[in-house]
Amino acid sequence: MRLIFFLAMTLALLVFSTAFAAEDVGHGRKIIYIPSDSRPVNLKQTVEIPHKLGYEILVPPIEMLGTGAAESQLGKPLELWSWLNENAPYADAIVVSTDAMIYGSLVSSRKHSLSETEILARAKNFEALHENNPYTPIFAFGTIMRTPDYNWAATETEYYGQYGAKIFQYTALKDKAEIQGLSSRDKKNLAALESEIPANALKDWLARRAKNFDVHRYLVDLARANTFEYFLVGCDDSAMFSQTHLESRHLAEYAKGIVKTKFNVMSGADELGILMMSRAINDDTQNIPFVSVSYNVGTGAETIPKLSNEKISESIEGAIIAIGGVRVPNPANADLVLAVNTRPNGKTFSADSKKNTKHAHTGIEPFMKIVKGYVRSGYPVGIVDISTMNGSDNALMNRLKNDNLQFKIRGYGGWNTATNSSGFLIGTGVLTRWMDDSEIYELLLTRYLDDWAYQANVRTQINGGLIWTIPGEGGLWGLNEKQAGLEALTTQMIADFAAKNIRLPKNFALENISVKHPWSRTFEAEIDFELEKN
Repeated sequence: MRLIFFLAMTLALLVFSTAFAAEDVGHGRKIIYIPSDSRPVNLKQTVEIPHKLGYEILVPPIEMLGTGAAESQLGKPLELWSWLNENAPYADAIVVSTDAMIYGSLVSSRKHSLSETEILARAKNFEALHENNPYTPIFAFGTIMRTPDYNWAATETEYYGQYGAKIFQYTALKDKAEIQGLSSRDKKNLAALESEIPANALKDWLARRAKNFDVHRYLVDLARANTFEYFLVGCDDSAMFSQTHLESRHLAEYAKGIVKTKFNVMSGADELGILMMSRAINDDTQNIPFVSVSYNVGTGAETIPKLSNEKISESIEGAIIAIGGVRVPNPANADLVLAVNTRPNGKTFSADSKKNTKHAHTGIEPFMKIVKGYVRSGYPVGIVDISTMNGSDNALMNRLKNDNLQFKIRGYGGWNTATNSSGFLIGTGVLTRWMDDSEIYELLLTRYLDDWAYQANVRTQINGGLIWTIPGEGGLWGLNEKQAGLEALTTQMIADFAAKNIRLPKNFALENISVKHPWSRTFEAEIDFELEKN
């Protein structure tokens, strides 16, 4: 009798799931979304996912968000709080960047001059938000400040342009000292670095980080008190030994006792918004996605990618938990089957390297065997392409084209850092169960045009010299008078690349490609297009 009841209930659930999947799952539902800034991946590309499911996404006016690195572009947190409090009563869920609400934007979190009192006062607004909207779940995400290992001031404080590499080395040794101790040579290097970095610069940098760390401890307390339905903290550009890694260890220790289904700290930054958006939707639909993961031969799951402070397997596991999912060993039982493209030797290099050609390297054949096997079995495949960073692996993409697999998978990710790619794909991929083929093709095209066409190829040519053929004043990090001309050139180059390299399914056509550089720099592009069905 129990067996019959169990089978009947299972059948009923399957029927309900199928009927539910065929409907507009978000119809009549509203989600507030406040991103860390206005960059396409954080705003446009994240918002278009729930739109495809029928959700209405409430986003603040763009002039309130961080729109660049200049002082006037760092976001307006006080206006964001007014907007959020005004709109919260109409939302079914809130997905919000704590960096935006406290500092104004991700970049502002690195450059602000706020006092501890000001920072804490803004953070305390989350308590009032929850008290005033007790039945609206809040999915919050923030970042531990990054520690770049190079001299660069475009989105950092001015002194980081001269002393950034030494500050990184100094804090790497401080982190190492806590974990495994320092050799006599390390101690000499530490003393030398401390004498070479201006004391006022190091004091300012560490003081800003201390404020950031303290407010994260307060936000962890809010997670512990159930103010947040989930709080996800990402380690912005980092390394195994770095100040970012040191702070993440201490924050994890402070949060000890909170389950990972409530709070986690992991590598990453720009994928956090879609992870929390996916979590909000999965909770709203009472969906627990199953994800299966396979890695390429060699180092595979043990790979520690560039700009990360943990193994890629740990980052992927964290992302699956963050969206409310479960990792399963059998791909036949999964809603999303991830195939992770890593180099057999575990090394990661930039997509603009001369090594990133369309010619097969040692990892391509075994990886393609994995992908083809999953596709033949009819599994919902997502490819995490992280053998290169800041763009696709050209050898892999060439094989997907030649083997006619570009649109036989459900998702692809190969943009900025490894965790950006894996996290965005996980957050998006599990939601494709409710999308039709044309919607999935649009998502794939967004990634192919951005990660492959632009980041791995067109941008490389532009940065390599083509930008200087455009008349007017300007450069890579401030296009100025070159912007309109460069956007026209980039649009044509991407259209030409797509015509040669993207093989659309029968009866579909790619039309009206256009490219903008919303932050007036070449690092990212906003690519619009239309997918026409004949």
